[in-house]
Amino acid sequence: MATTAKNPGTEVVELDSLAKQRRDALPQPTTFKLAGVEFTLPPMKSLPMDLQERVGSLEDGLGILQLTLGREKVREMVAAGYTMGDLELIAEEWQKRSGLEPGESGASAAS
Repeated sequence: MATTAKNPGTEVVELDSLAKQRRDALPQPTTFKLAGVEFTLPPMKSLPMDLQERVGSLEDGLGILQLTLGREKVREMVAAGYTMGDLELIAEEWQKRSGLEPGESGASAAS
């Protein structure tokens, strides 16, 4: 980790290379299939930071899926008869395949 001093006594920690290493170490996106609908979700930690602002709450699983997959894919899921239980299952499996522990926050789709 490289550091540079801007002002005497003030340390600046450069995080660019560490952030890149963490991003590179993330799991690959995962493709899921339920009720004939196939969709691919990126690892949760790769989601953009403004996601919470855009959906209002990380508890809004449907909103997170709409922003991540697009409205058309979510309409396809609704038309296939997905339930709230299915949404919870997707969130659990997405969380697990994102390398997060159960209950660990990371833009969970149905915490």
